[in-house]
Amino acid sequence: MKILVVEDQKRLGQFLKKSFTEHFYTTTWVQSCAEARDVLSESGYDVIVLDLSLPDGDGLDLLREWRKAGFNEPVLILSARDAVQDRIKGLDLGADDYLPKPFSMEELLARIRTLLRRQAAVKETVLEHGGIRLDLIGRTVLLEGQRVDLTSREFALLEIFMQNPGRILTRTLISEKIWESHYDVDTNLLDVYMSKLRSKLDTTPERPRFKTVRGVGYQML
Repeated sequence: MKILVVEDQKRLGQFLKKSFTEHFYTTTWVQSCAEARDVLSESGYDVIVLDLSLPDGDGLDLLREWRKAGFNEPVLILSARDAVQDRIKGLDLGADDYLPKPFSMEELLARIRTLLRRQAAVKETVLEHGGIRLDLIGRTVLLEGQRVDLTSREFALLEIFMQNPGRILTRTLISEKIWESHYDVDTNLLDVYMSKLRSKLDTTPERPRFKTVRGVGYQML
């Protein structure tokens, strides 16, 4: 499980990263809004722990930006702002939980486990978008009601897009999800698989289902 910690206090950030790592979570720690945007555009995370008072902006604005862009990752706000109105605002903007500072590490870990269980419980087994129906359990794909045969790699690639319709996915993020290490993947290999997927699903040239975002990655329309 991967956790992103957005916390500008060096001592606390180091403590959180060390504690999460000791509990076998892969943890990335950043100290600003800009760094958070960068790492989240490159990789996906199972939970985000977000401070609100950051050196280059407000965590609430960052949360609002994420939700508007379609990021559905669970977010736990960890902040010294402990007024009821602050908590209400954070939750209304899309936070999944709110824990005021000072806090108990044991409680934070328990809340993280709860978010992970909740996320696993709500994952859909059938995804539908733009006339495509993907059954994660049956491992089948229907296009306008007609079965489409995909290889296991093509199926995994389509699953990522079906889970993030409308969201621009970077090449690094896609490769990281499809292959164990994107560093081992030839830069043209992803393009090859995208071409194959398009040949099977983009049956109407005037209404493509995928868009290439030059220099960034791909988007499912």
